[in-house]
Amino acid sequence: MRYPPISFLRPSSIRFIASFVILFLGCLTANISLCLPIIPSSLETLSVDGHFSFHGIEHAARDFGNRYQFLPQAVLHPKSVSDIATTIKHVWQMGPGSELTVAARGHGHSLQGQAQAHQGVVINMESLQGTEMQVYTGNFPYVDVSGGELWINILHESLKYGLAPKSWTDYLHLTVGGTLSNAGISGQAFRHGPQISNVHWLEVVTGKGEVINCSKNQNGDLFHSVLGGLGQFGIITRARISLEPAPKMVKWIRVLYSDFSTFARDQEYLISAENTFDYIEGFVIINRTGLLNNWRSSFNPQDPVQASQFESDGKILFCLELTKNFKVDNTNINQEVESLLSQLSYIPSTLFLSEVPYIDFLDRVHVSEVKLRSKGLWEVPHPWLNLLVPKSKIHNFAEEVFGKILKDTSNGPILIYPVNKSKWDNRTSAVIPEEDIFYLVAFLSSAVPSSTGTDGLEYILSRNKRILDFCKTARLGVKQYLPHYTTQEEWRTHFGPRWEAFAQRKSAYDPL
Repeated sequence: MRYPPISFLRPSSIRFIASFVILFLGCLTANISLCLPIIPSSLETLSVDGHFSFHGIEHAARDFGNRYQFLPQAVLHPKSVSDIATTIKHVWQMGPGSELTVAARGHGHSLQGQAQAHQGVVINMESLQGTEMQVYTGNFPYVDVSGGELWINILHESLKYGLAPKSWTDYLHLTVGGTLSNAGISGQAFRHGPQISNVHWLEVVTGKGEVINCSKNQNGDLFHSVLGGLGQFGIITRARISLEPAPKMVKWIRVLYSDFSTFARDQEYLISAENTFDYIEGFVIINRTGLLNNWRSSFNPQDPVQASQFESDGKILFCLELTKNFKVDNTNINQEVESLLSQLSYIPSTLFLSEVPYIDFLDRVHVSEVKLRSKGLWEVPHPWLNLLVPKSKIHNFAEEVFGKILKDTSNGPILIYPVNKSKWDNRTSAVIPEEDIFYLVAFLSSAVPSSTGTDGLEYILSRNKRILDFCKTARLGVKQYLPHYTTQEEWRTHFGPRWEAFAQRKSAYDPL
């Protein structure tokens, strides 16, 4: 498979669309142009069950990030894993001189063009969705799925058996191969770990076009390399996902804090307690007025009178979002929730509750997507920044970032919540801070096209750089989740002592 030498630290020519992987596509335009006339004709000679498209493929040059557009020469619509293996092996056999890149595209939610292939080949992984999902019940239930399957579809299918995956992302309209190439983090990760900690087995097409089955006990090095591997070692074409009994309903709770230390202390207590909630996330609220009034459409205040008197004007607030799963016949759920909440120190008048079906809670972000699409606000630039911050540095981080850099506006949701390192497998390729507890801090900004103000792309990017510069100068030990770097030195710093292992794995599975 054509891959620029690892010493240049460019991403692999095999790159799987991740929920939000951020890698820049590197290619040598001059060399590629010399090969352009022969590439389409050579692909046309391949025997595949699906088909290649050479025209009308502009969609493959767009993604959720909406910042880069790299037009490929061809898009493969595979009907079988062998189609993918045949294509990759063909490119591999073309040798280093072709400089042809291949990118695997899931649902198009990459941020910086990493699921695109400039003058190369894009593999449309969603074409594999037709492969039947197989749910296995029993003491240790699981589901076998295509790497191009959407998590929302897995949820619907597994619920037919009263089961569901254990660990999620906040947005479910993402492919399995995409999120497993990163980690897959949401509010369940403190208990179950990320999605990559809940996989039993993978089928992978390597950069040589080999189809390999792998698990912890079979080809374990490839298994752990691919999980969290940013698409650098191969394409995930099938996965076995761990399941658990699914609840019918959830108690959905939001409470507010005005003091960050209290907010962080309560979060850390909850993720360490034996008896706790099933989902724990937090977010930062900057300069939002009428906040509780907005919540009233879907949440009920425990004390309507006190809630109506709460004033949030000009304050930075911190919201703790929680859920407790329950069965319909559980008559003690209210008492259980009250008991858990009694241990926390939130502002009493800001307790809001809702009761919704489990599936509605998990698919909550899609509701917002539909609304934004109807207003033309979904397909805008998304200069997101996702960081993993050690627990010991989170207060320094919050004081500078929330108190100074972001004191006036945020341009989108800011998530912040802790996870337990013990739930992560250190054999995977995912890079995380060394401390036992670390925070995910996600700046999910949206930019207004053509704006030159504080809601414009350039302003948000400069603000992201200020945050990263502070983290570096203050030596906070922060790691980027969905990392994006442009120099070898930055990548070496990111991987730290794991750099050599990464390079060795790369050489073994995608050496070109």
